[in-house]
Amino acid sequence: MDEHPVGFPIERAEPSPEQVRERSTHPLLSFLRELIETALIVLVAMALVNTATARFRIEGSSMEPSLHDGEYVLISKVSYWFGSPRRGDVVVFRFPHDPSRDFIKRVIGLPGETIAIRDGRVFINGRPLEEPYIRGPMVYTYGPVTLGPEEYFVLGDNRNASNDSHNWGTLPRSAIIGKSWLIYWPPSRWGLIRNPFDGGAP
Repeated sequence: MDEHPVGFPIERAEPSPEQVRERSTHPLLSFLRELIETALIVLVAMALVNTATARFRIEGSSMEPSLHDGEYVLISKVSYWFGSPRRGDVVVFRFPHDPSRDFIKRVIGLPGETIAIRDGRVFINGRPLEEPYIRGPMVYTYGPVTLGPEEYFVLGDNRNASNDSHNWGTLPRSAIIGKSWLIYWPPSRWGLIRNPFDGGAP
């Protein structure tokens, strides 16, 4: 007795409109679409980077020996969105007496503190501040001056060759652009800009 296999009708799936459009798209159009999408992603990424960071060129010797003339540093503009500048931070700011100019100095005095300079040393609330990072002891005197709310006292590490708070007064927080955190040029100087008081400051 002959046996015949039972047959089942095969249904052919019709392509979806999206599949039809994909098959009919010219390769050049696909390439252009991918190119535009990539360019948009790059532009968005660059905008985010520029919002969060800035670049700054060191001019002069006021921050020696920590930073040298001609070096480039990367600035974090988001560091103080959720926190305040700390003693020892190196900050870039708009010069209060000429906002078209940007300066870079180290934060020494914090809001509410009383600052004085005498005998070649900085005193904070009457206590001397240990500063192994400076070029040499100061030859000038200052204060005492008590900082108001949102006011900072900033100095260059090369104390006797720096135009800073001992010349023109306190720095308002609103003038601070961001925190310097990386030397990226020249390559021989590449490295993080560390806060010398990370282990604790008086």
